[in-house]
Amino acid sequence: MAGFRGQAVLIALAMAACSSTAETSAPTTVVATPAASQPAATAPPASPSSPTTTTAVLTSLPIGDGRRSTAPESGAVFACQTTFGPAGGAFRDGPWIRSDGTWDPSAKLHVQGDVRWPNAQFSSSVQGAIRAITTNGVPANVGTGTFPVDAADPAYQYDRNPNTITPRVTTYTVPAAPAAAAAPSCVNMGAIGVLLDGVALFNALDAQGRDAAAHEILDTCDGHPERTGQYHRHTVPSPSCLLAQRREPSTLVGYALDGFGIFVERHPDGRLLTNADLDGCHGRTSPVAWDGATAPVPMYHYVATLEYPYTVGCFKGAPTRG
Repeated sequence: MAGFRGQAVLIALAMAACSSTAETSAPTTVVATPAASQPAATAPPASPSSPTTTTAVLTSLPIGDGRRSTAPESGAVFACQTTFGPAGGAFRDGPWIRSDGTWDPSAKLHVQGDVRWPNAQFSSSVQGAIRAITTNGVPANVGTGTFPVDAADPAYQYDRNPNTITPRVTTYTVPAAPAAAAAPSCVNMGAIGVLLDGVALFNALDAQGRDAAAHEILDTCDGHPERTGQYHRHTVPSPSCLLAQRREPSTLVGYALDGFGIFVERHPDGRLLTNADLDGCHGRTSPVAWDGATAPVPMYHYVATLEYPYTVGCFKGAPTRG
């Protein structure tokens, strides 16, 4: 799924109207034992003391194609999978993909639809040394696109995702007090974490090993289903989908499978962090709000950015894999 895109100050996206019936399926349980300049935008970011719902539409980001590595590397995905086939995902580039190696998030199509999921489930609790996160994989407060992609949908001309969103109960168990491993490790295909609205987070790659946010046609909350029906995202979506216009210096938006938090983080002047602020796993150590502590806790965490690889470039800790 793509873009924590849209704009440098996180504009709200309007979702297209569409009615549908939520699907259900038999529950299953899987235990997964110095600041750089901002990407090009049409207006400057707002002050953190002045929340806003509009302005700066993001119009240019570098495409991450080919940015795969075999070790931690800033701006790259340290991927466990090293070979990819030519099929899967978008079969044609849209006009938002430019020949100069950039793409325009503001010009990209979205899969149409506003399918609601009244039976969405999400809970998170700490039980001793374990954080247990249970979800059925669909968001409670926002809609998803209509999948399979309808032939009348303009997205069909680029990405004919034939998969149906299938809710299924999954429990992720991760360390409640995560610690760095002896060495970082690669990120797998499939879920690498879970967002706080219950949606699975995948790495930044599509089935062809390309920048998924740039190439794949996603719904207005940047999600889509894979072949087994698991709805997921490749980035952290716009504030109307997850952040509700919050502008704190750091906001927890999910957990990686090694237990470290995934945060949207800002500089004191309100600018979002960029790859230049982060290490080879797309994270850093700084004070963040953590588990109800009365004061920010200095700790390692991943940072969601507008730039590829968007969330987690490699695992800093030891991940629990399904």
